[in-house]
Amino acid sequence: MWNPLQDSDSVLGPGRRQRWLCVGTLVLAFSGIFIIGFVFGWFIKSSSESTNIVPHPGMKKAFLHELKAENIKTFLYNFTRTPHLAGTVQNFELAKQIHAQWKEFGLDSVELSHYDVLLSYPNKTQPNYISIIDEDGNEIFNTSLSELPPPGYENISDVVPPFSAFSPPGMPEGDLVYVNYARTEDFFKLERDMKINCSGKIVIARYGKVFRGNKVKNAQLAGAKGVILYSDPADYFVPGVKSFPEGWNLPGGGVQRGNVLNLNGAGDPLTPGYPANEYAYRRELTEAVGLPSIPVHPIGYDDAQKLLEHMGGPAPPDSSWKGGLKVPYNVGPGFAGNFSTQKVKLHIHSYSKVTRIYNVIGTLKGAVEPDRYVILGGHRDAWVFGGIDPQSGAAVVNEIVRSFGTLKKEGWRPRRTILFASWDAEEFGLLGSTEWAEEHSRLLQERGVAYINADSSIEGNYTLRVDCTPLMHSLVYNLTKELQSPDEGFEDKSLYDSWRERSPSPEFSGMPRISKLGSGNDFEVFFQRLGIASGRARYTKNWKTNKVRSYPLYHSVYETYELVEKFYDPTFKYHLTVAQVRGGLVFELANSLVLPFDCQDYAVALKRHAENIYNISMKHPQEMKKYMVSFDSLFSAVNNFTEITSEFNKKLQDLDKSNPISLRIMNDQLMYLERAFIDPLGLPGRPFYRRMKAKESEEHWTNETSEEKEQIIQKKISPQKD
Repeated sequence: MWNPLQDSDSVLGPGRRQRWLCVGTLVLAFSGIFIIGFVFGWFIKSSSESTNIVPHPGMKKAFLHELKAENIKTFLYNFTRTPHLAGTVQNFELAKQIHAQWKEFGLDSVELSHYDVLLSYPNKTQPNYISIIDEDGNEIFNTSLSELPPPGYENISDVVPPFSAFSPPGMPEGDLVYVNYARTEDFFKLERDMKINCSGKIVIARYGKVFRGNKVKNAQLAGAKGVILYSDPADYFVPGVKSFPEGWNLPGGGVQRGNVLNLNGAGDPLTPGYPANEYAYRRELTEAVGLPSIPVHPIGYDDAQKLLEHMGGPAPPDSSWKGGLKVPYNVGPGFAGNFSTQKVKLHIHSYSKVTRIYNVIGTLKGAVEPDRYVILGGHRDAWVFGGIDPQSGAAVVNEIVRSFGTLKKEGWRPRRTILFASWDAEEFGLLGSTEWAEEHSRLLQERGVAYINADSSIEGNYTLRVDCTPLMHSLVYNLTKELQSPDEGFEDKSLYDSWRERSPSPEFSGMPRISKLGSGNDFEVFFQRLGIASGRARYTKNWKTNKVRSYPLYHSVYETYELVEKFYDPTFKYHLTVAQVRGGLVFELANSLVLPFDCQDYAVALKRHAENIYNISMKHPQEMKKYMVSFDSLFSAVNNFTEITSEFNKKLQDLDKSNPISLRIMNDQLMYLERAFIDPLGLPGRPFYRRMKAKESEEHWTNETSEEKEQIIQKKISPQKD
């Protein structure tokens, strides 16, 4: 594997070196004079331009002090007055509003970057719903067409009803089968152990554990002809908490919207791998990437109760299949007793069309290294009001931009260029960020230093949560030691102290937990495809006591400003802390003389991951022997990497920081280290996931137990048996 931290030997053999010696000498002589003159001229020019720039010391403190909770609160209120569904006039108007604000804040340039992508919408004249029908086709029961509006929002128009984006239209009917979370193991349990065939059936699955698109894909593979998704109280209702608006729990009529694609990082389904510009070649809809082939629809748990209460067939195989509804959770197929002749029918009339979306891209040019980019990005499109997802993040981005703009107006500039992005169509498959990155991929691979993601700022109010590359571990730890904790009981402590106590690392004693980056958010294209160091931070809940997946009102109409202001962060102190962490990371990455990446932390993380895999695998000695699994090559590579990073760190300590060329060389080696884990061919069957390191999904962070991890490793070391 190429390692940018290690000097490369010549690829020419001794004989060929001699033959080319004379020619090479002449070429080097002339080109060397030109290159050295150009490089020195560049840095001399950059240094002379930056002599009037306010120096770095003290500016980070000024930047952090400029961030205000009250401003974030105001931004969030303004961003949540109306729905901002991707592709709608309202979301375009919000893009223009943010564009104008960023110009007013003082950025060097702000532009609207548009793409024409495939989006999905329900039919306004033919609503989607699910019914129970008798043997004559008469509808006995219909699910709700929409959610009741939250108080104060009764007169808001253009609220999209619950739907599964990119579901094909169709009206399949058949016997109902309950498939738990619709994971691979759930279908194995049904078909292999319980001999229940899902082919030709309608399946109903509860949200949670895995991405909804994977549920639909698994159902397709099992032969189902329709999928119903619902939020079970066991997964989306916290005992002792009232339903919205009296509390922050999901009411029985609340429904989670979301896309059901399986893009695997492809971006726009019609232009995989290429930006969806006006002149782009587009696939036919039948050849689009990741679209499901069977109708899908989400419902609330009140409607799910009606569908599940008369289910026939065997009882659930174990307690893990039982949710929080007052039903037996029989798996079917079909209903029992007097209801045995009844069927379930889906009425789906959604459609897909190519629609224009708009990113807002702001630039604050660097004074010394303008060709090195630090990117802060988060999306602004929401399924409805987006009180948490995404506007709690968009409001923080706005305040960070304002603070940087204030410093710029006072004469300061960052060392490196900072790019700010308000992405569009994230909810439809990370489309805005992916298309922009595809358009600028070569430039980003050459110049991208880091990407900091800024989606939802909160998913709870208990402690900090950070997911990032190991290169940023030390940076995150050092920054949080400088920040004041907002948590009760830690008034005189640092954010690092409260984070460490409330979320200790399971791997490194005495340190806070930092998780690996997975996928499913706008950092994906930068990290998993381009190999740009990435990270994100937010405030989260206490996962030990609150087992509910995500936050209960996720992607529902009840995710409003009032939800945030009343229940999650009345004073917006947690939003401010997240702004300080995200903004502080951007500041350090854009201003540190030497990039604040620690390659030795990478070596430690790789070694720990390798050891964990080895220890789990050793619990299956027979399979290890049978399939001749060896870890020798893995540990050899990790040891080599560790030695190289140690040598590089020694060179870094002795670096003459006054030498601009030496400084540039070392920074470039640090910047390109993340690229060393990128395979241009991608993972097997997933060409746009090019990162060869282990990828952890968000579901793993929240739900995966040690036993489940063992099962995953077991599947990797021993093939499935038919």
